[in-house]
Amino acid sequence: MKRFWHLAAYPVLALAAHAAAAEPPALKAMDLARALNQAFTEVASKVSDSVVVIKVAQRNTFHDWTEGNPFLDMLPPEWRRRFEERRERGPAEPRFNGQGSGVIIREDGYLLTNFHVVDNAEKIRVRLHDGREFDATLTGSDAQSDLAVLKIAATGLKAARFGDSSATKVGEFAIAVGAPFDLDYTVTVGHISAKGRSRILPDPSMDQDFLQTDANINPGNSGGPLVNLEGEVIGINTMIAGLNTGIGFAIPSNLAREVAAQLIQHGKYTRGWLGVAITSLREDPDYRNLVQGVQDGVVVREIMPDGPAAKSDLKPADIITAVDGHPVATSQQLRYEIRSKPLGREVVLDVYRKDRSLKIKVRPEAWPDAQETAATVRRRPAPAAVDSESLLGLTVQPLTPELRKKFALQAQSGVVVTAVAGDSPAAAKELKAGDVITELDHQPVRNLRDFREALKNADTTKGVVVNYLRGGAGRFVILKSSGD
Repeated sequence: MKRFWHLAAYPVLALAAHAAAAEPPALKAMDLARALNQAFTEVASKVSDSVVVIKVAQRNTFHDWTEGNPFLDMLPPEWRRRFEERRERGPAEPRFNGQGSGVIIREDGYLLTNFHVVDNAEKIRVRLHDGREFDATLTGSDAQSDLAVLKIAATGLKAARFGDSSATKVGEFAIAVGAPFDLDYTVTVGHISAKGRSRILPDPSMDQDFLQTDANINPGNSGGPLVNLEGEVIGINTMIAGLNTGIGFAIPSNLAREVAAQLIQHGKYTRGWLGVAITSLREDPDYRNLVQGVQDGVVVREIMPDGPAAKSDLKPADIITAVDGHPVATSQQLRYEIRSKPLGREVVLDVYRKDRSLKIKVRPEAWPDAQETAATVRRRPAPAAVDSESLLGLTVQPLTPELRKKFALQAQSGVVVTAVAGDSPAAAKELKAGDVITELDHQPVRNLRDFREALKNADTTKGVVVNYLRGGAGRFVILKSSGD
């Protein structure tokens, strides 16, 4: 607890304060510099005992080019004997050819590092600050957050103290500790340059809510801690934007702590999932110009078939503005709200649709395995297309048994796109034959008459919201004519 002393009651302190005030400005500045210098050295000393160097070995591949090789008989006998001996020995032992960093999170031997540091490792070896080395086993990993937990047979270790990354402020000092370029226990100092960095990686399934820092982070720093002046871990260093750029990224400590706890307990991290492809309304100026009454939110671009959202009243083109009353304005904020929700328990989404606000209930489910989502979750929603017979370049026909069979359609209502004209508003959006249009400007399209009526009432120069089905997944695009 901080105590605030009244100087008048303590003459000695008052005198000291008066003397300090009388000191030359240069002397005061030097005192401050020395105090800051001392703070950095104390933090480095305090944290280093909790940092580890991780060596990774991968089994060498062995290609037996001698087998069936007609040129083998042409080799000198000694060379041939050596090749045959090597073939009998088989693949070489794993060679430690990769290195990263890690941080001790429990005194009984649990360590936290990056997933990419230990991915596909045959053997993992850990070296502590005091020089002791241990073989490590992988307790669990989570590729989406790029985190992994290791275990070594040691006790009495000095665990790092984790801070609250949400309380970290841009401009604060940040200190990175790790082993860049095989240089063990290197300390670099910088600042928190930004928070909430997303869209750094091209994979939308990755957790992306990074702290950005100008503390030098280089190859080998991965998995090591980013700490504040209190010596608290506020991030796990994970990547850089080019060498010597002063742009490094760290996984926030709050996420790292949450993931690590589940990896230790269950061997994996289970995150909630709605089964939607999303973008921020801020990133979609065309759609933002079409809607009125809402400035921020997350746009539902696509609804995965058989996902939780597909079992709810949520539709493509809906704008999610809050989850259980907590506002969301970016994709990452929505994912953060859903990620740790109890699976199967209802959450209430505040949704803006056309010109009204709705409450929609959804039950998050466990995020599917990467194999199940490779063709859906990690793919960006495709845009749309057009036709020569209408203003938007779309040729559509009613849902007939023949067209259902031709395009393997399951839809029970809507109109089928049978042709798309080149060099048209819709062609630019990549709509294609076999897509089933279910709504135009939020008006249901059950048949050809609905389609024509909705199109007649739409302002195509401003933009038309087209909801459609492709492969069972609901999507939407905005088609806009030139007005000619």
